[in-house]
Amino acid sequence: MAMPQNSTGENGFCFAQTLDFSRPSPPPGEAGRTVVAPSRREPCGTPLSNGTASSSAPSPSDSCAEPLCSPTPGEEETQFGEGIKYVSAEGEELACGWGGFTPGCLQLFNTSKGVLFFLCVASFLQGMTVNGFINTVITSIERRFDLRSYQSGLIASSYDIAACICLTFVSYFGGNGHKPRWLGWGVLVMGLGSLLFALPHFTTGRYETRSAAEVGVCGGNQSLPCARAASSLSGYRFVFMLGQFLHGMGATPLYTLGVTYLDENVKTNYSPVYIAVFYTAAILGPAAGYLVGGMFLNIYTEIGREIDITPENTLWVGAWWIGFLGAGAASLLISIPILGYPQRLPGSQRYIVMRVSEAHQLKDGSHKKASDPDFGKTVKDLPRSVLLLLKNPTFIFLCLAGATEATLIAGMSTFGPKFLESQFSLSASEAATFFGYLVVPAGGGGTFLGGFLVNKFKLRCSGIIKLCLLCTVSSLLAIFIFFIHCPNMPMAGVTQMYEGSALPGGHLNLTAACNAECGCLQETYSPVCGSNDIMYYSPCHAGCKKVSENLRNGKKVYDECSCVEKTLLPGPGDAEAGKCTSSCAKRPLLLFFMFVVILFTFLSSIPALTATLRCVSDRQRSFALGIQWIVVRTLGGIPGPIAFGSMIDKSCLLWQDQCGEQGSCYVYQNSAMSRYTLIAGLVYKVLGTTFFVVACLLYKPPPPESAPGSSDASENGNCDLQEHKPSPLAEEDI
Repeated sequence: MAMPQNSTGENGFCFAQTLDFSRPSPPPGEAGRTVVAPSRREPCGTPLSNGTASSSAPSPSDSCAEPLCSPTPGEEETQFGEGIKYVSAEGEELACGWGGFTPGCLQLFNTSKGVLFFLCVASFLQGMTVNGFINTVITSIERRFDLRSYQSGLIASSYDIAACICLTFVSYFGGNGHKPRWLGWGVLVMGLGSLLFALPHFTTGRYETRSAAEVGVCGGNQSLPCARAASSLSGYRFVFMLGQFLHGMGATPLYTLGVTYLDENVKTNYSPVYIAVFYTAAILGPAAGYLVGGMFLNIYTEIGREIDITPENTLWVGAWWIGFLGAGAASLLISIPILGYPQRLPGSQRYIVMRVSEAHQLKDGSHKKASDPDFGKTVKDLPRSVLLLLKNPTFIFLCLAGATEATLIAGMSTFGPKFLESQFSLSASEAATFFGYLVVPAGGGGTFLGGFLVNKFKLRCSGIIKLCLLCTVSSLLAIFIFFIHCPNMPMAGVTQMYEGSALPGGHLNLTAACNAECGCLQETYSPVCGSNDIMYYSPCHAGCKKVSENLRNGKKVYDECSCVEKTLLPGPGDAEAGKCTSSCAKRPLLLFFMFVVILFTFLSSIPALTATLRCVSDRQRSFALGIQWIVVRTLGGIPGPIAFGSMIDKSCLLWQDQCGEQGSCYVYQNSAMSRYTLIAGLVYKVLGTTFFVVACLLYKPPPPESAPGSSDASENGNCDLQEHKPSPLAEEDI
């Protein structure tokens, strides 16, 4: 006697009792065996959670004298493979389509790979729009609609605010509902948000450049008016905030219900790989957003209109709105196939039956409440669901560890380019390109590799947490690279006096005898590099008298600069627009270890997500992800840039002067910036390591020797059997 194996080569089904075949088995190769696909209610057995049926026959031999479950009239039989028929109880529709329209050609996509493809496209569009286009065009929007920095900050924050508001309800009710419909409508709402974000371009008049003082040479500056009339265009910030709010609402189901839908419809071992591919697409989206958004910004916002300014001009506004139109239309299109998917994919129930529960076991046994099939379907169960998660220490500490990692990721993505710009004396575009070269392979590769390792080594929940701990410790060690730094490029009046001596008491002094009669304005910051390899605040502050007609290396050249001394011949030298090039020998070392930090930080993301899915009951997975996202956003994603920004601002040497008010920072002290970055990184990495250690120590897996089908072994009524190949003896018995 042995448990029967199906002819498709899949692992055997778990039954609640041992089956004793009292009649000869059919010969090998004989097709036509009928197996009922378990559903939420089995008509021929005692209902258990997740559809595991217990036969009501008086004895095993009696129950096996007949088919396991004979289909009743009205039940729909669906052929899913040669040799086995899966009977869908209650006539559950498993075909892909919209209502009664289910053409056969669509069923080619009714697989886990088909779902993964469409969800990857959706996550790519979300990342490209929210984390790519928004960050790329925010400066252009400020300039076009006369917005202040705090107003644009509110626009960016509207996404997280909407997500935090919607996460609880979407993950709770969507997790117990029709997930593809929630996902499809979410992507559709996200597309509407993108179209709404582009709307102000079409409802406002033409963009007219206003007259303002150009950054000029000595004696050529004009006075800049400080007072500016309030513009009615700033009211459009509410339209942008609403668009971002719709982005947040639409993306909420994507990273909660989308993850659990993938997890439910593939084998447990394959789930981390599918989720890793899904998240890799979300990481590649921002990279594409930066690239495509930057291309669009080189096109003037009023397409077809001839102008005499170039993208380098401070008054230039690029075509910021094109990307949102394209992303919005693509989101609307991709929502249509997602809406057509069934509540569960054909054949997916076998994976649920074979799944072994790894949920954390509470001492009072309250985790068994989630095994009730009716649990979580009404609002009154919401407080109990929250309480069950709060009583799960593994889940809580995984959330806290995720928040610390999210703080580092948010802070690094916001200020990483600024760190490179300051350390290596790069322009903003060059720093962004360098950072992109780091993030795309390190972030995308780390995300995919994390899921691959979990699948490769068949890690269980405790092993996954240990992998996260290993990654966090590795990045903690690599973060000590911030002990070293590149020296600041010498800048007259900021890091040294004009004649080369040190600044007395560290006080700035941008005025010297060589530029005293130039009437230079501190509002016009446009750094130049003198022929003596010293930087100056502007051509005026370098004492330059005229602009050369010839370009040098594609950059403007200023002549007769009285503050710049020639190295060989006496007399005034010249200066080149832009910062002086840094020849820091530590650049390769810094870039390599920054790559390692980013790699190991993202390497732990998918394993941590997988551990979160494993340590809670199946019926609470979507809700648990929603709660985790709220914790991660409120404790990590939102305050992360603020914490890093306040630390980095302490290293500022030269602040922008906006009519007597302090603006943004122009020049940072590299040694202080590295020191503060190291402190912030160490604090959060040590916290993350501590949280993973506690989560690992407090995790209590289900008892391994529980009887199959017992409630102690599984919260979902699944048998506590490992997925394994049948023994040779079992094959002979069949």
